[in-house]
Amino acid sequence: MKKMKITAAAVGVIILAGTGWFYKRADGSEAPVYRTATIERGSVKPTVSATGTLSAVKTIQVGTQVSGQVAAIYADFNQHVRRGQLLASIDPALQNQAVKEAQAQLERALATMEQAEGDYTRNKQLFDWKIITASEFSAAQSNFSVHKADVKSAQIALERARQNLAYTKIYAPIDGVIVERNVDVGQTVAANFSTPQPFLIANERSDIQILALQG
Repeated sequence: MKKMKITAAAVGVIILAGTGWFYKRADGSEAPVYRTATIERGSVKPTVSATGTLSAVKTIQVGTQVSGQVAAIYADFNQHVRRGQLLASIDPALQNQAVKEAQAQLERALATMEQAEGDYTRNKQLFDWKIITASEFSAAQSNFSVHKADVKSAQIALERARQNLAYTKIYAPIDGVIVERNVDVGQTVAANFSTPQPFLIANERSDIQILALQG
């Protein structure tokens, strides 16, 4: 009987102690624990999840200024190229013929002009001696002027033919990366953009954009 009384007293003490601790926590007499940190300035970077097409911001279409058959290709897809680097060449047979023809026309024009110049010199002397009329001298003078103009025209034609021959070499206009190669050896290309351009070059690989559709 005595042992039971002692046990009941011990239980009572425990209950009182627990009740007191609970009320002590409820009254807020025990301070809560806080974690502190130094305030720092930063930037907020929002992110967006989307699907789309990755492409270069700036691209250059590399076409051809003369028509012909592709004879050789020196650069390929995904290759880094430098400005002025040879990318491809077109068969120059037709352009070589055009240069030879223009040279022959210039030689003929020069020969004709020299003859007209000799006639002009003789007629000028005869006119000074009052042997021929003013109209006859004027005709010789006009003929000489016409043939001088023919020589200039032939020189321009020769320069144009030589330039077209140079255009059979296709060079990179900028530094960049080839993102498209649309021609093969033996394929015929035309000097316009209605046919696929031989190459497409991206200006900078680091300068890209994503074309995404909003969901």
